Amino acid sequence: MRQEHRYEALTWPEINEAVAQKKVVILPVAAVEQHGHHLPIDVDVKQVESICEEAGRRAPESMLVMPPVQYGYCHHVLDFPGTISIQPTTFVSYLLDITRSLAWHGFERIIVINGHGSNHPLVEQVGRQTNLQTDALCAFLSWWQLGAGYWNSDLRESGPGGSAHACELETSMYLHLDEAGVRKDRIRGSVHEDVIEIPGADKWQWVDLTMGSGPAGIVGWTSQMSTTGSIGTPELASAEKGAKLFEHVVTELVELVQWLQSRPVRPRRDHHLVPRSEPMPFGF
Repeated sequence: MRQEHRYEALTWPEINEAVAQKKVVILPVAAVEQHGHHLPIDVDVKQVESICEEAGRRAPESMLVMPPVQYGYCHHVLDFPGTISIQPTTFVSYLLDITRSLAWHGFERIIVINGHGSNHPLVEQVGRQTNLQTDALCAFLSWWQLGAGYWNSDLRESGPGGSAHACELETSMYLHLDEAGVRKDRIRGSVHEDVIEIPGADKWQWVDLTMGSGPAGIVGWTSQMSTTGSIGTPELASAEKGAKLFEHVVTELVELVQWLQSRPVRPRRDHHLVPRSEPMPFGF
């Protein structure tokens, strides 16, 4: 049991063993979404699932990796064929049902790791509500947060905005994971047209996966800002960069799991004059 990292491979008695072993459950979430002319629509799923699976293989005694939730929130990308979008409330409710089920079975530590940019604020809500509604401790993040500093300092060649979508970063990662799947003859990025053409947008509106963004968030239709569906400079991508980034991110994820596994939970303290005993309002 300590050597099995796949959640779906267990029987129900073995799930009880995993609970007793205090394994951390990893839930990868992603999206089925267009990624320009050169990358398949499985980019987000393939990347986050591959990272989690490799982390599980390396530290099966610490974690169980669940099958990925493949569909996410992509409404703004529907002008590009192939994209599938799930309503935000449906997406949050669905993920929360999963984490609440895990907590009900006795798992005390959960990580929801995201592979699609627009899912991130929704995944944050899932993590917050899991912590407020159950006895489990749920951490949440997007996978590129584990490698942002390393990518920016050691690997990337593009400036701000060059690693945004189907970009230098995502194309490098895909070249490492499945080079044959990249249409190398069609690699063609697209600058964020708002940033180039609208005065002041380069200060307020720029967006990058690992460098952050301008202070003003404006999320409209992707087709308003990119003719190819890519935002950034995939021309600078390489399989070597992807391999180095993958190794760094997997190593960081294993370390995060092991830290969370032993992280204590501090007790709540009721500061009302008369401590409350009835259920909390608003469904919490």
